[in-house]
Amino acid sequence: MKSCKTPLKLTSLALAGVLALPGCSHYLVRDDTHRDNSDTDHCSGSTWADDSTLAVIPVPIAAFFMPHTDLNEIKADDFLKRCGDSTELINREVEVSHAACVPAVLTRFITLGVWEWCPAHVSWEADVMR
Repeated sequence: MKSCKTPLKLTSLALAGVLALPGCSHYLVRDDTHRDNSDTDHCSGSTWADDSTLAVIPVPIAAFFMPHTDLNEIKADDFLKRCGDSTELINREVEVSHAACVPAVLTRFITLGVWEWCPAHVSWEADVMR
């Protein structure tokens, strides 16, 4: 008797891959300059940001196959300016994590592919020269 478990396993694996795909994190800025100086202060922080997308052609169901565009662009300078003037910052690092987008991908299915809500976690750090 033949078993039909192989297609079920492949489908489960593909679904898990699709759901895990937006769960990555990436660096917007990462300086490799590591200058130790007693005249520096360390600045760091983190916050949540909206990284939602909208289909370029917002036609329900067809929007699943359309490219999406960002509604709110996450820029490293917007977060690093909380530490001070950009000319005084060294050892800068801004990381965006999309791990919370994994459960939020359901909004894409609810809106039939037109819109996807993605709460991204942004963390930043830099050394400020004084």
